[in-house]
Amino acid sequence: MPSSTSIFEDQSKLSIADRMFFKLESVLNLLGGIIIFLLVFLATANVLGRWLFDMSINGYIDWVEQAMAFMAFLGIAYTKRLGGHIRMDIVISHLRGRWLWFTELVSVVLMLLITLLLIYGSYLHFLRAYQLGDSSLDIDLPTWPAKLVVPVALTVLALRLVLQIWGYARAWKENSEQPVGIPLIEDAAAVAAKEAESVSNHNNGEEQK
Repeated sequence: MPSSTSIFEDQSKLSIADRMFFKLESVLNLLGGIIIFLLVFLATANVLGRWLFDMSINGYIDWVEQAMAFMAFLGIAYTKRLGGHIRMDIVISHLRGRWLWFTELVSVVLMLLITLLLIYGSYLHFLRAYQLGDSSLDIDLPTWPAKLVVPVALTVLALRLVLQIWGYARAWKENSEQPVGIPLIEDAAAVAAKEAESVSNHNNGEEQK
C-alpha cells in the first residue's frame, strides 16, 4: 500500500491532457464532498428532530441510500489519478525501470477491461430502473439518478485509465526515471524528507515575519 505519491509534469501532450482532465476529476470529487456534507447535515437534523420534537425527517433512509452511490463513486477517478487506492505492492516495490513500467501497464490495462465491463453492467442497471420507474420504498424517491452516477463515474475512471496507459507505455518505451502523468510511489524515507522540508519552510517563514 503506497504511503504517498508524486506526479511529474511537463509541457508534453500527455501532461497537458492529464492536468486538464484532473480539473474535471477535482470538480466531481468536490461534488462528492458536498454531498457528504449535506448528508451529515441531514443526519444531524434527523437526530435533533427526534430528540427535540420527537419527529424524524420523512424518507431519511431513502435519501441516505441514494446518496451512498454519489459518495462512493464521484471521487474514484480523482483517487486513481493521485494513486490513493489501496494496493498490494510487495512485488512491484522491488521492480525498477522497464520491468516496473511494464508491470504497471499490464495492471492498468486489466483495470480498464474490468471497468468497461462494469460500465456496461451498471448502465443496463440504470436503464432498467429508468424504464420501469423504480423508486424507493418509503417516499417513492426515483432511484435512477443514483444508478446513473455509477456508469458516469466509471466512464471518467476509464478515461483516466486510458491516460495512465499512455503514461506507462511512454515510460516503458523511454525507460524514464521521472515519467509524467502517472502516480509515482514514494517510500517512507522520501515522505519523511518532504514533511521535514515542509515544516522547515514553514518555520523559516514564521521567523521572517
